Order: sequence, then structure tokens, then C-alpha cells
Amino acid sequence: MRLIAALTLACVSFSTLAYTPLSYLPEGSRSSLVLESLTTSTDQVKLNTEQLYPPASTLKLVTALAAKLELGDDFHFSTSIYRQGSDALIKFSGDPTLTREHIKLLLKQYSTQFSNTIKGNIWLDNTAFTGYQRAVGWPWDILGVCYSAPATAITLDENCAQASIYTQQDGNTRVYIPAHYPIEVATHASTVSKSGQKATQCDLELITSPNNQYRLSGCLVERKKPLPLKFAIQNPELYTQDVVLQLIKELRIKFDGGIFIGQPLNKAKPLLVASHQSVKLPDLLDTMLKKSDNLIADNLTKALGGHFYVQAGSFNNGTEAIKQILLTKASIDIRNAQLADGSGLSRNNRMTSSDMSQVLRYIWTHNDKLGLIDALPTSGQSGTLKYRSSMRKAPIEGQILAKSGSLYGSYNMAGYGLNEHGNPSSLFVQFVSDYHPQKRDNDTPVVAPIVQFEKAFYNDIIKFSQSN
Repeated sequence: MRLIAALTLACVSFSTLAYTPLSYLPEGSRSSLVLESLTTSTDQVKLNTEQLYPPASTLKLVTALAAKLELGDDFHFSTSIYRQGSDALIKFSGDPTLTREHIKLLLKQYSTQFSNTIKGNIWLDNTAFTGYQRAVGWPWDILGVCYSAPATAITLDENCAQASIYTQQDGNTRVYIPAHYPIEVATHASTVSKSGQKATQCDLELITSPNNQYRLSGCLVERKKPLPLKFAIQNPELYTQDVVLQLIKELRIKFDGGIFIGQPLNKAKPLLVASHQSVKLPDLLDTMLKKSDNLIADNLTKALGGHFYVQAGSFNNGTEAIKQILLTKASIDIRNAQLADGSGLSRNNRMTSSDMSQVLRYIWTHNDKLGLIDALPTSGQSGTLKYRSSMRKAPIEGQILAKSGSLYGSYNMAGYGLNEHGNPSSLFVQFVSDYHPQKRDNDTPVVAPIVQFEKAFYNDIIKFSQSN
């Protein structure tokens, strides 16, 4: 029965005829779809494959492949502390997993070796990266939240601070910030009822400043439990300076100097005292793909630029390095793709589903060496796909390995359909853009059009994969 169904579908060219699942999408939506066999020349679906679309976080597949090809599995970020003359120097490399505990251990090792004293100044070396800390095309209105934390050489605590906001019976709100975060948050937001919020269309708003000060205003619907907040650190250098000063006091290190950004003015030869290394590239990529971690993706992009061009890494040379690496080492030509970052967060990114399908096929063909497929989330079971509405139930649950991506008006997916033995047998790309369904006036729950489309498309993927 499966074979008959597959043969019937294969006789239809979806490049010329309407593809049924698309009927669920609202008018005005644009779509580019690919579904093809990994083992035969069969194309199940090909629609608008040469048009440019925002890839969103599916771009992380491209970044991951470039990192594997250029940096290799032994790559890791390193943070080291040196003595240079009378100064202490901490050299950063953009480690997106670096925490204050790691810096504390480096300072402790330094103080142990030098009689618990730093005689000169402390320098925080940020020269591994250069250029913008945020890519061109990152919207201004999301820069205060942690998924758009700046990509910097001096990265600490994921460039993210956690807090929480409470509603109060007197109509005001209050904010709690753990003491170890050197940031300031003020709230002028009001507590309102749900009906009051709807009547006034008043939302919670955040204003940030370059000195790591945050101001909340607007309204918050009354709630019994606090609302968790995650603030993107606006000035990672200042933040790290403040954290290092906290740790100096905590460790009771004798220190009367200053904490500066850059390299020491004296030209004495630096003496390595201690180093911290991040986990190696496979573990970084596993987290990046399963959790869709933007900071790892963008710091890796800058690291790629630095490694490929032998200079300080940036968004500009990092994204160009990705194109050159794929061309020279994988014969994948994505020269027409517009890349502004490696995470997919920029609204300026554009690529075709044909480009993405080339990347997917290369990853599958060389998976014994790359090992990237195992790092992908599983539909309805792991990573960013665990709770996706269209994937939580049979027959879709557990039958797709893919990377999701979403931006304003874009809902994307790229990955593999599994056969009856649980192995990839097809690749697919879903780029849906300009998706803006009509808002409903009542609160009656409905299945969103994108969910209806995805369920229909993913069912076709599974049927095709298991009969291919």
C-alpha cells in the first residue's frame, strides 16, 4: 500500500501543480519546498527552489558544516591568564560557554602563584574579534533579550543576566536580580488585569542602555508567580570588568590597580599562568543545533573568519569564510546567498532551498566523518522539536531529524525523514515566509494554519521516506 501511494505521488509534478498542504497557509504566504530521496533520483516535491528566503536558524546547519570542515573536531575556545611585567592579562577568544567560575579559577591559580597579589593592572584582551558585536539586520526591538546577546571576544555567562518581575496588588511591579549580576534594572510597569490589558493594548516594554542599565515600562497582566526575565548584556566588556572586580574581592587578592580592556601598554614577554578550555567542537555543535544557540553559532562564525583569514574574526570575514570553505572543501557553491551572521538571527540573511538541500545531502553523504546528523533534534522528542505542535504525536513523532528556524513571518525546517529502520532516507527543506494569519477576535482555541500545513507536509515526508 505504501509503495502504491508513493508511486502515485511521484507521478505528480509539484513544481507545476498546487501542492495540497499549501492550501492551509493564509493568502499572501510564500513557500519554497524540497523533498527528495537520498538514495535515488526521485524528487517528491520541488517548489520555488531557486528563490531567496530568510533561512532563520536553519542557517546553523551551514555554520556547523563549515566549522567541521575548517576547524575540526579538536577545536576548542581557550581563555588564558598571563603575567606581563607587573600586569595580569586575561586573553579571551569568544568562548560562548565561559562562566564566572572559570574566570574565578584562573584568578585563583594566578594569585596562588604570585603570593595572592596583582601588583599592576588587569587587562582583558578582546582582540580576537573585531567589528560589530551584533550583525547587520538584527532588529532593535530584540536586542535586550538573551537570544540576541552580542557576539563578542569577551563573552561571559553567555552574555546574559537572569532576573524576575513580580506583579503587586497596589498596581505596581517589582524586579528581583541575583546579587552576582552587576546590572541595574528599574521597573515602572503597571500591574493590570487581563481585560484591562486587552482594552488598552498595553504590553511590557524594555529599554536598554550601553552601561548595562535596563528599564521596564508598560503593563504586565497580574500573575501568581514571577515572570522570568533574561537580559542580554549590552556591554560585555563592562560586565566582565565588574565581575572580575567582584571576584578579586571574593578571593581577597591584593590589588590596587585598574581593570582595562585591550592589551598591556608594557611590551614585556607574557608568561602563561593558567588556561581554561571549552568543550570541543562536536559538543559545541550538539548544543548549538539541539538548542538553537545563537551565541555559539555567531562566535563560531567569527572564529571561522579569524582562522580562515588569519586575522581578527568578524561577522564580515566569518560569513565570507563560510562561503569559501563550503566551496573549496565541499564543492557547495552558495555565492548568491546573502549571509549577515551564522545564527540566522539577521533579517538580511537570504538563501535558496536548493542551497540548503546541497548542504543536507553533503552532511548525509559524509556523516561517518562529520557526525552532524546525530546532533539534530528529533521530532517530538528532543531539542527545539520536542514540543513543536506539529510533531508531538504519531506518525510524525520520532520520524524526523531536523533543524527548525523561525523569524517574524518565517517558519522553516530542514532535515531528514527516516525509513522504517530509523535511518535517513530523504532530505527536505521547508521555507515559509510572509506568514501572517488573520487575528481572531475571540479566545476560542484553533489549530494554527502553519501547524495544519506542517502536519500535512511532514506526513508526506514520512510516507515518502518509509516507502522510498
